Amino acid sequence: MTLIEKIQHHSAVVGVVGLGYVGLPLAVLQAKTGFHVVGLDDTVEKVDAINQGNNYISDVDDDELREMVKTKRLWATTDFQELRQCDVILICVPTPLTPNKEPDISAITKVANNIATLVRPNILVVLESTTYPGTTEDVLLPLLTQSGLKVGENLFLAFSPERVDPGNETFRTSNTFKLVGGVTSPCGAMARTFYEQSITKIFQVSSARVAELTKVFENVFRSVNIALVNELAILCDRMEVDVFEVIDAASTKNFGFMPFYPGPGVGGHCIPLDPYYLAWKSKEYDLHTRFIELAGEINENMPYFVVSKLQRILNRRRQCVKGANILVLGVTYKADIGDSRQSPATKVMELLQKEEALLSYVDPYAPELLLNSIAYKSQELSPVLLAECDCALILTAHSVFDYNMIVQHAPVVFDTRNATRHTTSKKDHVASLST
Repeated sequence: MTLIEKIQHHSAVVGVVGLGYVGLPLAVLQAKTGFHVVGLDDTVEKVDAINQGNNYISDVDDDELREMVKTKRLWATTDFQELRQCDVILICVPTPLTPNKEPDISAITKVANNIATLVRPNILVVLESTTYPGTTEDVLLPLLTQSGLKVGENLFLAFSPERVDPGNETFRTSNTFKLVGGVTSPCGAMARTFYEQSITKIFQVSSARVAELTKVFENVFRSVNIALVNELAILCDRMEVDVFEVIDAASTKNFGFMPFYPGPGVGGHCIPLDPYYLAWKSKEYDLHTRFIELAGEINENMPYFVVSKLQRILNRRRQCVKGANILVLGVTYKADIGDSRQSPATKVMELLQKEEALLSYVDPYAPELLLNSIAYKSQELSPVLLAECDCALILTAHSVFDYNMIVQHAPVVFDTRNATRHTTSKKDHVASLST
């Protein structure tokens, strides 16, 4: 049976390398589609949890995971040798930045080197990890063809970026447009056939490079627009104009405007990192993407702006940050999820540590937090806890927070997310990013 027939009949064995926020939902989806799925991760705790049917990703349904494991459609391992049986391998490993903000694709190259020792004729390998344009063709292709396989003939290689939005109840992996770009036309066609089995909408582009650049551009677009409103918020702060009112007013225009909202910074794996991937790659072509890098700089400076404004808020009350009891509300990078990666809230807390503020926090999605060797535990939000703090600092607008209670009982509230806008309590002690 040919590879495309195995895929169409769902008899292909699928390997998913990396079982995090991208890999585990993808593995469960492929198992639900009818494929036998081998999940591979170097974290023993994740592997053990999956094999016991225990879920650790909020976007994965607990019952679906248990059912896939119970029916032996999905199992996990730390042993790379188990990928020998796979007809399709999906790479979903982390791609962080170095301390100098250069791409770190060491996880990708490690996986590719391991796959190269196992690869056999008639196999599809797809990179899903976000990276700079050219990675699939310039890095993976030479490694996977060193055994003599011919790309587009008995080795099919493609890039298909993840488009995961944690916590989004409307758009999941199965109904989000899937972008596919092959190293060759047959590679793209094979990858498209595979994803058509489980995902409702596929958009195939002409090459892996186009797909790689598209993914990075999507997040650069968001980074630049968020930077624009963040800078506007700083200007509005000096002008004593409510930036959120300005954005709401601009949103009434029926055309030509898309609202973005300011905040204490940007977080997650994509927006803080992806612009630097593109900026780094552009230097190879003697182009310095000043606009993109400036946006990253503005967003990175927002935690500093938040701390500076908090100092002003306390000064007006004849207090200083040093020794002040600051109650942080929300530490994950976005509302209603348990992901703290690159969270601007943790950066704000680190800056407040340096100012010797007394910190505590409330976040039901992050029960524990370790910052600079100091361990914190989430507190239970209550009128007493609020009354005892010097300032309630809203950094993540979780829907579970009782904002009326927060405004009613905290002596002062610094709301960086405009979360208290609909509260009915008196708000003369509530400050926002710009008022």
